Amino acid sequence: MENISVKFLKEVEPKNAVLIEGLPGVGNVGKLAAEHMIDELDAEIFAEIYSIYFPPQVLVNDDGIAEMVCNKLYYKKNAGEDDIDLIFLTGDYQGMTPQGQYLLTARVLEIVKEFGVDMVYSLGGYGQGSMIDKPRVLGAATNHNLVEKGKEFGVVFDKEHPSSGIVGASGLLLGLGKRLYDIDGLCLMGETSGYFVDPTASRAVLEILLSLLNIEELSFDALDDKAEEVESITNKFMEMDPSSGVGQEGKSEHLRYIG
Repeated sequence: MENISVKFLKEVEPKNAVLIEGLPGVGNVGKLAAEHMIDELDAEIFAEIYSIYFPPQVLVNDDGIAEMVCNKLYYKKNAGEDDIDLIFLTGDYQGMTPQGQYLLTARVLEIVKEFGVDMVYSLGGYGQGSMIDKPRVLGAATNHNLVEKGKEFGVVFDKEHPSSGIVGASGLLLGLGKRLYDIDGLCLMGETSGYFVDPTASRAVLEILLSLLNIEELSFDALDDKAEEVESITNKFMEMDPSSGVGQEGKSEHLRYIG
């Protein structure tokens, strides 16, 4: 086995395509957002990425079937009013080491560059360490034009956020994409507590992304149902342990990072 192995499941011929990344991270904000789009748009998987940089384990599904951990690439043709093609990157894990993060990101960029992709949207969460009622969407981009475009749709850019940089694939796709592959990028980060999976932050990110892509018809029912479940669990947790610090400002400064 090579350090990184890509298994192509079907042939695709994207045109005018963009990459949307949503891998696991803080609050699983990006992963939830990307997988929701994949489900609602009926995007089809076309490649699987296996690597020694993922955890040495298998995942067992509800039927008791063991499956190797991997990242997956999905494809949706002619999405939205502009008839753009979408390539999605999601999966079970990000690379476990700095070297793995760099090499996996570079391999993905090599693949999508061959498909003519010149724009990437990376999705993630920004952990605030306290409960967020109305999450903002913070942004980072590879050029000033994208900053101005993001502001038009409500993305917040300021000097304090993200204060510690963007960790993982969401950041490397922008940095490596711009410097080595001539691919521009915009990172959208939904504010989240960092304590729980956060469908509310995912929806905030998705609303802006869909506007940027000029995609109008997409149901949020599944995300809203998940948000209600998380809220119920959060309330029960607070009732059981009100001294936990969940929801208290300033209690978890270490959670202020991107993922």
